[in-house]
Amino acid sequence: MKRNVVSMLLAASMVIGALTGCGADSSPEVQTGTDGQEDADSTDGDADVSSNVEEGKVINIYSWNDEFRERVEAVYPEVKETSKDGTVTTLKDGTEIHWIVNPNQDGVYQQKLDEALMNQASASADDKVDIFLSETDYVYKYTDAEADVAMPLKDLGIDPESDLVDQYSFTKVTASDANGVQRGSTWQCCPGLLVYRRDIAKEVFGTDDPQKVGEKVKDWDTIKATAGELKAKGYYTFSSYADTFRLYGNSIAQSWVSPGETVIKVDQKIMDWVKDSMEWLDAGYLDKNVKGQWNDDWNKAMGSSSKVFAFLFPAWGIDFTLNPNWDGGDGMWAVTNPPQEYNWGGSYIHACTGTDNPQHVKDIILALTADKNNLLKISKEYSDFTNTQSGMQEAAVHDDEFSSDFLGGQNAFTYFAPVAENIQIAPLSAYDQGCVELIQNSFSDYFQGQVDFEKAKANFETAIRERYPDITEIQWPE
Repeated sequence: MKRNVVSMLLAASMVIGALTGCGADSSPEVQTGTDGQEDADSTDGDADVSSNVEEGKVINIYSWNDEFRERVEAVYPEVKETSKDGTVTTLKDGTEIHWIVNPNQDGVYQQKLDEALMNQASASADDKVDIFLSETDYVYKYTDAEADVAMPLKDLGIDPESDLVDQYSFTKVTASDANGVQRGSTWQCCPGLLVYRRDIAKEVFGTDDPQKVGEKVKDWDTIKATAGELKAKGYYTFSSYADTFRLYGNSIAQSWVSPGETVIKVDQKIMDWVKDSMEWLDAGYLDKNVKGQWNDDWNKAMGSSSKVFAFLFPAWGIDFTLNPNWDGGDGMWAVTNPPQEYNWGGSYIHACTGTDNPQHVKDIILALTADKNNLLKISKEYSDFTNTQSGMQEAAVHDDEFSSDFLGGQNAFTYFAPVAENIQIAPLSAYDQGCVELIQNSFSDYFQGQVDFEKAKANFETAIRERYPDITEIQWPE
């Protein structure tokens, strides 16, 4: 692996904060090569290194929480037992999975992972990284062919065109390098919806029916008019300007940094978010007391005493964020279509270059991301919208199996499925996470009246250069 590339990424990860949940950005398409070939330093895509190799006895898996371990325990048939502290899972053949878990907060996960990747070549067999996870916001950092840390799936004996044919295409693009070589796979597909308070909908609109509410929020012009209705009754449409960022960020036409360049290009859609957010704040459609996301004020905005009508969430957001912060009874929330299709997050599984357990790694990836029955089980047990097109189409019409108590018996998959089918992933770069975080941080000060517009731009430029010293220029749309 190329130590110089990994070194640069390590330096970047040491200052990364965590603004995202499961991770992400989407819209047009990532740039791919015309021949779909790997670079000269990659291994032969037709070679299956998982065969005729003596497997190690320890599988080291790097992740940021217990979510992946729980999914493995639920569907991987070779699991025998897991230790009480959750650090070791023993397989039926005696192989041990060692779970190396570090939190996403303050960039700790990426820092620890990058340190391990730097030492991968010299590490003993039992200390090598075998599997690691990434999120959509920074997946390209690891799938970059030049970094050479995530193995092409074909090198494991997994053919994406046949073995992963049922996956949503945008998830496959997300996990691919610039040449179109897929270097990871995911059990998740994270289309986003609008999640709203039923009681507020009844008071303001006279109905909480998801289809009728959906007509009130079907596009940006319509939801803006609806925001006026909500304000007249004393309610905010969304809690914060940060709540809408993903929808704009999913629509960018160019990557933050194009391949081979050192110039950050701020897309017009990002500046549209700045303009529209200030307009909504001034109009009173957002709560000025909620400054961004992932803080106490944002969490409180999800409580029963809040005046916030809706949030924009994927399936994990409902389960991991909204539900724990709601202090009322079940059935008070429902989902409907968002004003625009978007994706937010996704956890990707990567086989690490240099693994001494290629067969086990292959089997785990296939069990977790390519087995329809396993994916449907995950959807039933964990409410994940999983990466099986045919499975999610089935889930969308089986209300008896996929209804949610939290959503008052509603089958959210009915609304998730059509959004997922229309998602196109935004062009990706290794700089995405930093750019997304820092643009929001810089303009948050502007929204709060602490700095003017030009100062917010200048602060973004300063912060970017501090995080990414290799960046030579920041270009703004005219």
